[in-house]
Amino acid sequence: MDFLLDLLKIILPAGAVLYGMYLVVMSFLSKEREKMLVDLKTQNTQVVLPIRLQAAERLCLLLERISPNNLVRRSNPSQFTAAELHPMLLSEVREEFNHNLSQQVYFSEETWEAVRRAVEEVLTLLNMSRQELGPEASGMELAKAIFTHSLEKKNDAVSFALKQVKSEIQLYF
Repeated sequence: MDFLLDLLKIILPAGAVLYGMYLVVMSFLSKEREKMLVDLKTQNTQVVLPIRLQAAERLCLLLERISPNNLVRRSNPSQFTAAELHPMLLSEVREEFNHNLSQQVYFSEETWEAVRRAVEEVLTLLNMSRQELGPEASGMELAKAIFTHSLEKKNDAVSFALKQVKSEIQLYF
């Protein structure tokens, strides 16, 4: 019995010391892991943030370029008939959008959906403007119809998408 009591006198303090050491080591390893995660996130931010800013710049440029006013002004409508200008404008909008499709990786689903809706609205506006005109209409008449429809729009999807992109980027600053 004395032997068992002496054994317990040695094992219990040793067990307590071992348990204490276990807690200290686990705490240390946990703090080291957190420190490594913070360092990794910092490095990730240093790499990803410039890319995200560049993606935002490209989306803003896309939205500005496809806005009806800028789109028509760049095309020089007086040189074309409406039948020639319409497919050219549609093609330009689609090409701009397709060129920037990869930017969706850097934005939330809501922001990308706003950009996509803006592109669709511009395409719809171009088609509606063309349908109002006769087959012999000039490019200037089409431009005038596009400007008129653009001014009549109450909810401008291009402006909304621009605001959405800018507000998402401002989260990082």
